[in-house]
Amino acid sequence: MIEGTVDVVETADGPFTIVAANDGAVLGAGWNTSPEQVLTRIQPALRPGALDEGPIAAGEAVRAYYRGDVTAVGDVVVRQQGTELQMRGWRALREIVPGEVLTYSELAEGIGEDAGAVRAVAAVCARNAAGLFVPCHRVLRADGTLGGFAWGLEVKRSLLAREGAPGFAALF
Repeated sequence: MIEGTVDVVETADGPFTIVAANDGAVLGAGWNTSPEQVLTRIQPALRPGALDEGPIAAGEAVRAYYRGDVTAVGDVVVRQQGTELQMRGWRALREIVPGEVLTYSELAEGIGEDAGAVRAVAAVCARNAAGLFVPCHRVLRADGTLGGFAWGLEVKRSLLAREGAPGFAALF
């Protein structure tokens, strides 16, 4: 049985739950207090069957992010499993610099897909289990609107403002 650790960090956007493997790699994370909700987003082959509660290194990276070091979460090891398209997409998301945004079509082109693959790329973002660490919040619709976000549009807007993204910085 795979085992892991769960840590809930209080943030300005509400409680942030992190599920990590025993080696510290983040398997899933999101803005809630429910490990079960985070667990359901983790690919079954990686999903821990047992969780201990306690602090993990990724939790300190989240605290640093919310203290103003918006690059702190970029170095956290993340482990996800998915299709080849999903893996390319999640890697590309981690390369978006805080404060910058891409459209879904730009992300599609960046991972070698046709710009028309917007729905497929949006699905990659929607299936991202490791919110914040794999920053799908940095992807917007072509018209600059937020699009979707598993943890709510207010959280997405807040993250973009915190990172100084164009058009959002004034909100923070």
